[in-house]
Amino acid sequence: MNSKERNTQLIKNKANELGFFFCGISKADFLHDEAKHLDAYLKNKFQGKMSYLENHYDKRLDPRLLVDDAKSVVSLLMNYYPENIQSDDTLKISKYAYGKDYHFIIKDKLKEFFQFIQDEIGEVGGRVFVDSAPVLDKAWAKKSGLGWVGKNSNLIHPKHGSFFFIAELILDLDLVEDGPMKDYCGTCTRCIDACPTDAIVEPYVVDGSKCISYLTIELKDQLLPNEFKGKMEHWIFGCDICQDVCPWNRFAKPTKEAFFSPHENLLKMSKTDWTDLTEEIFQELFRKGAVKRTKYDGLKRNIDFIMK
Repeated sequence: MNSKERNTQLIKNKANELGFFFCGISKADFLHDEAKHLDAYLKNKFQGKMSYLENHYDKRLDPRLLVDDAKSVVSLLMNYYPENIQSDDTLKISKYAYGKDYHFIIKDKLKEFFQFIQDEIGEVGGRVFVDSAPVLDKAWAKKSGLGWVGKNSNLIHPKHGSFFFIAELILDLDLVEDGPMKDYCGTCTRCIDACPTDAIVEPYVVDGSKCISYLTIELKDQLLPNEFKGKMEHWIFGCDICQDVCPWNRFAKPTKEAFFSPHENLLKMSKTDWTDLTEEIFQELFRKGAVKRTKYDGLKRNIDFIMK
């Protein structure tokens, strides 16, 4: 085994030890195919009011502009699928937001990971990322063989579905690359058929400005657009519809990461509890959670839009 192979195996073993259930590696190079998709996405204004997606265009497509002399992108998946979920007769939040904010949990693991690489391999330059910089996570995960990007635009793994977070290390270290896997969506259109706001405008193309996740999280307007009245299907933070109906998610397994477990009272919340939500209860339920992104007023806006 040469040093390149040894280093690759060392990194993959450490990824598993840290709780990442898949680790794939791709060459740090320009994303030619994704450039076309990104151009079309922005041209069609599918980003809505997410103006930050228009920034750092070149860096989104070329990791060598983020890390000097970058050679490899290490893509990682961490499972967040919960053991227990909310009932169907309440107001709902996306499963990824049940527990502690994943940014902090995964960032700590990535820092430990990067330190391990430097300790075991030597002076390796690089950066770690978890949804915090202009990095096209799904594109790199796809290139690294961690799944294919489905018709709902989520990364799907044939053995685990799509309920996972994606993270990366971009390194100036030459590693053994993994190849992409084929697309197994076939003729299935369940995600397209199930989307209540018709956000999946064609297979593999999502109009972000119509997505319930965008409306309930990213859109900061005081009022939600009236055209979506009666179409939110009780989602008040994020939306899992296109994942819940995906046949591949029958293989989803509960996470072993305790930090992603919900507050004990969250799954007990009824519609009435949500309607009567106070700022004190909001702080208790989501003290260190991703839902805090909306702030109390933002979540109340979403609840009122659905219930009034």
